[in-house]
Amino acid sequence: MNRFSYLKAGNIGEAVSALASDPAAQIIAGGTNLVDLMKYNVTKPSLVVDINGLPLRGIETLDDGGFRIGALVSNSQIAYNKEIEEHCPMLASAILAGASPQLRNAATTGGNLLQRTRCYYFYDPSTPCNKREPGSGCSAIGGVNRIHAILGASDSCIATHPSDMCVALAALDAVVEVQGPDGARDIAFADFHRLPGDAPERDNTLASGEMVTAVRVPANGFGENHTYLKLRDRLSYAFALVSVAAGIEIEDGTIRRVSVAMGGVAHKPWRNQQAEQALVGQPVDGANFEAFAGALLSGAKGQGHNDFKIPLARKTVLRALAQAVAGTPQIQAEKAIR
Repeated sequence: MNRFSYLKAGNIGEAVSALASDPAAQIIAGGTNLVDLMKYNVTKPSLVVDINGLPLRGIETLDDGGFRIGALVSNSQIAYNKEIEEHCPMLASAILAGASPQLRNAATTGGNLLQRTRCYYFYDPSTPCNKREPGSGCSAIGGVNRIHAILGASDSCIATHPSDMCVALAALDAVVEVQGPDGARDIAFADFHRLPGDAPERDNTLASGEMVTAVRVPANGFGENHTYLKLRDRLSYAFALVSVAAGIEIEDGTIRRVSVAMGGVAHKPWRNQQAEQALVGQPVDGANFEAFAGALLSGAKGQGHNDFKIPLARKTVLRALAQAVAGTPQIQAEKAIR
């Protein structure tokens, strides 16, 4: 681990100023990802800005029935919040599918959004990695790539986004509130994380000096017909091979609204809103869902070891939609898939 300076921010402005003045500065809150990255010498911040003293720990119910969740709210606090469990159960379920109880107690909302993408080679400084060192090459392409992306990848990077919470937030059309040197702004969740393109070192669209302050989750969170289905190598404390957050509204056998986001398959949570819109007004039947799954996975490409993810992802989408339609969401404490 490299030597670094430490600042305990007294207010948001002080934190923003510190970030803006030092491009190598990084925020620490729960530290569940950053400390590991520092130990492995994957990231070497010159300044660590501690924001734990800032007033960003509230969960607020908004006038429209949605929620505003502060950046320092722990994952456990969200998952076990009674109003979120009732009105936005997909989010609670996705959080409970991830990590371990100890990590969920420490991990924060903002940190969950900002955790780095998963790749064996990214976490190994002895290997070339365009995310760590732009232009050095991607060791995963042609290497061991079982966990890697099948959608939205590039010749520069095939890493996947690790978050379960973010997959649900993508399906729920959340909005990220950020504060920076130029003031506050909102970022639609679909625009917050990036695909790698030719700049894989950038995981998100935060500008220099900006920090996440809260996440807003709109009302109508698919309280009855939803699921979060996660397939992984073991049934606890494992990242998703494929996960699906699915919500659907049905009236008289006709689809009125549908939202599906996938995890474990791309550099960011994956949605295809054009394919979702094509389902609206259609009857609930297997053929329509098969067509939707095909559209959602259009352009999917394996890298050898992860070729199995393409048929697995299709089957996971279909099972998740079946769970959502039946109103029988996956219960994260159960071991069997419903």
